[in-house]
Amino acid sequence: MASFRRIGTASRPELLLGLTSAAVVAAAVVFTFVHLQPGLLFTDNTPAGGDMGAHVWGPAFLRDHLLPEGRLTGWTPDWYAGFPAYHFYMVVPCLAIVALDLVLPYGIAFKLITVSGLLALPVAAWALGRLARLPFPGPPLLAVAAVGFLFDRSFTIYGGNIASTLAGEFAFSISLALAVVFVGLLLRGLETGRHRALAAVALGLCALCHVIPAIFCLVAAAVALLLRPGRARLRWLVTAGTVGALLAAFWAMPFVLRRPYLNDMGWEKLTTYVEHLLPGRLGQELSSALGGRSTAAVPGDLTWVIILAGLGVVGSIVARRRLGIFLTVLAVVFAVAFVLAPQGRLWNARLLPFWYLCLYLLAAIAVSELASAVVALVSRSPDRTNAHASAAVAMALAVAGLGVVALPLRSLPFGRVSDDGASYSWAGIRTTDRSFVPDWARWNYSGYEGKDAYPEYRDVVETMAGVGEGRGCGRAMWEYESELDRYGTPMALMLLPYWTDGCIGSMEGLYFEASATTPYHFLNQAELSAKPSSAQRALPYGTLDVERGVEHLKLLGVRYYMAFSSTAVDAANADPDLTLVADSGPWQVYEVAGSDLVEPLDAEPVVVRGVDEGGRNWLDPAIDWYLDEESQDVFLAADGPGSWARIDEGDDPGRRPVAPVVVSDVRTATDRISFDVDQIGTPVLVKSSYFPNWEASGADGPWRVAPNFMVVVPTERQVELSYGTTFVDSGAWALTVLGLVGLVLLVRRGPVPMPAPPDPPRDDPPAADEGDDDDEQEDEDQAAVPTE
Repeated sequence: MASFRRIGTASRPELLLGLTSAAVVAAAVVFTFVHLQPGLLFTDNTPAGGDMGAHVWGPAFLRDHLLPEGRLTGWTPDWYAGFPAYHFYMVVPCLAIVALDLVLPYGIAFKLITVSGLLALPVAAWALGRLARLPFPGPPLLAVAAVGFLFDRSFTIYGGNIASTLAGEFAFSISLALAVVFVGLLLRGLETGRHRALAAVALGLCALCHVIPAIFCLVAAAVALLLRPGRARLRWLVTAGTVGALLAAFWAMPFVLRRPYLNDMGWEKLTTYVEHLLPGRLGQELSSALGGRSTAAVPGDLTWVIILAGLGVVGSIVARRRLGIFLTVLAVVFAVAFVLAPQGRLWNARLLPFWYLCLYLLAAIAVSELASAVVALVSRSPDRTNAHASAAVAMALAVAGLGVVALPLRSLPFGRVSDDGASYSWAGIRTTDRSFVPDWARWNYSGYEGKDAYPEYRDVVETMAGVGEGRGCGRAMWEYESELDRYGTPMALMLLPYWTDGCIGSMEGLYFEASATTPYHFLNQAELSAKPSSAQRALPYGTLDVERGVEHLKLLGVRYYMAFSSTAVDAANADPDLTLVADSGPWQVYEVAGSDLVEPLDAEPVVVRGVDEGGRNWLDPAIDWYLDEESQDVFLAADGPGSWARIDEGDDPGRRPVAPVVVSDVRTATDRISFDVDQIGTPVLVKSSYFPNWEASGADGPWRVAPNFMVVVPTERQVELSYGTTFVDSGAWALTVLGLVGLVLLVRRGPVPMPAPPDPPRDDPPAADEGDDDDEQEDEDQAAVPTE
């Protein structure tokens, strides 16, 4: 009832400014939505484009296989000879797609969730301003600044903006919006002691949507506490942060503890620091002045944003704007981290979106301070702000800000494109700049079905489905080239398991870092493609060598090879272990002889000391073994029975022959593999990627062997391997249950008592501000709580 009383008693100036804020925020959201091809968003098709076109597989697998088994994570054989689904990739955005799929077609549900973070960010930025008590017109202008960030073209894959989202980073954009809300709750909570439960939920959801914005939250929390230290604030932060971490533990704990089984793609650290921190003319001039070559190809020009952000820093310090000072320190932290971050698993480019976002928000604060000064000049009374002038100035600035963003989008009313399409004119302003965002959105959301090459793509998929039905299901290795983008994305054939209901697996998948088998696929790709991607750095790639590539396909249990280039097809036709079984358009489909998924070993594996921790310790000797055909008679193992020989890396493994055994009746399911043997005691190779959740019945093991497979020693004639649950998974869920209990306790115990500030904070809104619905009630609550 208190909220209704506040609405009912709101003054007319407060109501006017509140409506103005609502109008500006709504305009920011609508502006963003309109430029994301809304007609195509509601078209029932299959989204394409970059990584997004392969992301289509994930939520469908979750819906069809994991959730019916009561699981959020599990095993899939669809990519990379099998990998743990959603152990290393965030599940919550995909859950949202599955939930929306209950009422909408899958393609529409998928597309709407991919843009949800983009539409939420302006609202989140406004909420940040409100929660941080930024005076009007600050909060609505933060929403406009968020639109500028979204349409920024300085980066396309780092995360957060529209370009990155269209490249496939939609989970990042959702997480970033949650992170901004968390920061707002953090700043308000450290002032009032309230909102611990909400902050914990926001932090937990942020981490469950994407790990990297969660890092942003943690850094923001440290900066906020540094700027406003105190025991009570530390208590607020520790309790809210702990509960938030516990809520995310069911996913985050296995992610952390199973990191040795992650693959490292080796993203190369960016070292052109000035050009990336200051994109545009300013950065280029500064780089040249410092002796740099200004060769970094950084699109976009943020010169004016940087200048305004600098003014925002100065204005925040002069006017003691806590939010501006906080954003300044936060920006500096991420700029320094971008420069100092070592070459490693965390690519330093991933830190840049937070720097850019801080710049845009600081620029908005500068404009807000300027607007407040203008309004003060025209106000009749120096002690009271003119609400009508404030609203008018805010609307004018919002229209101007959105207009600046719209100019390269070429979407302003009464604008005109030149006959040759090279320039755009509006109200006497002429520009040759053109944003790629609308075209990229059109490419993605028109779907695979909207591409000129869709008939060719549909035919090859149907051909592979027919091959699987007629000759048996199995893994497929397809020749790569970037021109496959004609289908909608070069990754289009990653969807073979999606289209064939899991019958035909793709050796290449999207989640490159989720499987330790990934490096061997890319080594094979170099041997079996005329124009390979060589996507993973620091691997000893060869050149096209179909004969050698086929031997590796046998080793990896790949049943089908799909080729189209004349050089690869000619070599495949000459290989005795390849049999042409189908063709479709340019594609020739071959069956690989001797690629059984389960086969007995001729020699006992040897255990290599010091590789059981995984990572490079395992990868380096495993790759050496994989590329040395003469050594592959004896498999290297990370562990095994005490009777197996132990060697150091690089030692001669020797050879211990084992009794021959016949393997028969091999049966596979999504997360199970079973087979029979005619005698026990002889090691058997199972060509499915290793992960600690695998467990064997009727055999000892499984143990990890090179390249990244499993070996068991049968103790019975019938053997079954199944993907189960370990203590890591059970313990993680227990922690999440504890987090739910903690969340209830946070709600029941209410706010943390905070020391009353000696003077009203400088960011308190003036009398004619838009009004903060919670301010009066929070002040009453705070006054009733004793301070520490």
